[in-house]
Amino acid sequence: MGIAASVLKRFHGGIHPDGHKELSERCAIEPMPLPKRLVVPLHQHLGAPAEPVVKEGDKVFKGDLIGKASGFVSAAVHAPTSGTVIGIEERPVAHPSGLTMPCVVIESDGADAWNPELKGIDDPLAPLALDPAVIRDRIKNAGIVGLGGATFPSFIKMSPPRDKVVDLLLINAVECEPYLTCDARLMEERSQEVVEGIRIMLHALQTRACVIGIEANKPEAIEIMNKAVAGNSDIRVVTLPVMYPQGAEKQLIEVVTGRQVPSKGLPVDVGVIVHNVATAVAIRNALRLGRPLVQRIVTVTGHGIARPANLELLIGTSVDDVLAHCGGLKPDTVKVVMGGPMMGLALHQTNVPVVKGTSGILALLRHESSGKKEHACIRCGNCVAACPMNLVPCTMAWFAKTDQIELLPDVDLFDCIECGSCAYVCPANIPLVHYFRFGKISWQAKERENKKRELTKQRTRSREERLQREKEEKERKKEEMKAKMAAKKATGGTAKVAREEA
Repeated sequence: MGIAASVLKRFHGGIHPDGHKELSERCAIEPMPLPKRLVVPLHQHLGAPAEPVVKEGDKVFKGDLIGKASGFVSAAVHAPTSGTVIGIEERPVAHPSGLTMPCVVIESDGADAWNPELKGIDDPLAPLALDPAVIRDRIKNAGIVGLGGATFPSFIKMSPPRDKVVDLLLINAVECEPYLTCDARLMEERSQEVVEGIRIMLHALQTRACVIGIEANKPEAIEIMNKAVAGNSDIRVVTLPVMYPQGAEKQLIEVVTGRQVPSKGLPVDVGVIVHNVATAVAIRNALRLGRPLVQRIVTVTGHGIARPANLELLIGTSVDDVLAHCGGLKPDTVKVVMGGPMMGLALHQTNVPVVKGTSGILALLRHESSGKKEHACIRCGNCVAACPMNLVPCTMAWFAKTDQIELLPDVDLFDCIECGSCAYVCPANIPLVHYFRFGKISWQAKERENKKRELTKQRTRSREERLQREKEEKERKKEEMKAKMAAKKATGGTAKVAREEA
């Protein structure tokens, strides 16, 4: 193959948090019963929100478009079941600020009927005969985004710039976040669908090498995927040491290939495209079944939930419904998190919908949640040693905390991937990632204000220049008029003298 490393590299920093995967790793994927009502946010991806294309009272089939992409970096949104649109309104969603967001609310008709015009393809080789541009369009129209949590529109990743050479498709099956097991179960139960998705992506990228990276704590998934790719000389399964945040793109690329993505750069800059393993199956379903992304697998776990599970559920399902299906919360549960415990989001309320990027719902007891009091930094340097991006987290947090926002770019704040490794090892319990997010938002707000201020200055300067030009023009015309009048007067006087002499 010539690409996959025979000797794996190691990235700087990283940590070894307790895995807790034993809670759900034996739980087979089960379908969640159809909810009566689904709340589908129009913004559940990176980029611009989708624009609604339905109105209240409309009947929809499962898979019908309900929100069209509104920009290049945007993704379409589809009806997760058949029924009636009963509202397009602001609803609470999972967001650190507790913001509401425009959502399409669908009352299910109970039939869960796919749009009959969505046709599948029986022959698994048929998508490989399609033009790559056609494949990218179908991925775009299916509203597929990265299902590892980043939610970046997948068709953009499948369209590398013409001046970039992609020689490796890297499948992210690491699942390094504690507790989560949805990707592992996907590989154990649907390995052939994963391989079909990889084949389609290789064809679309016109690339001949693929590596599937899986951490060593998933031996069953590794064994099954090795069997699934047997006979495919261009696809290789690589077993990785257990380390967090190995599932981050830049760290995974460095471990597998030894290549380092430059600061502010992208994986394609070093010839690699990374996709989550669940995204590969979503792409397969879009091409083989003609189905858009309306459902996903979610791990429901933590010691605070009565029955851990790996559920296949519809986008828009309420977290409350999910928790109830799994037996509800135990009385001493102190926190519910959407996503993994390291990069996930603690929910202010559980009446929020599952979205495309939801990989897990964790119910945590007090001993599983940090919740410790913050103390002053003791300058131990543990955060520096743990940071996988070679940053100085304590300094970044200090600048953000003391409102020295203008200094944050100097310490490369925007290279931070918010993995939480620094906060995990901090003996002073400083919520470092919270400060980083605050710092990023503050800096962006300041930049917007600076741009507005600069725009105002430009407009003021332009207005003053225009007024000055108009004033000068008036003066010029006035002088011209004076000159004409003087000339006319002189001509009139000469004529009068001539008449008198005559």
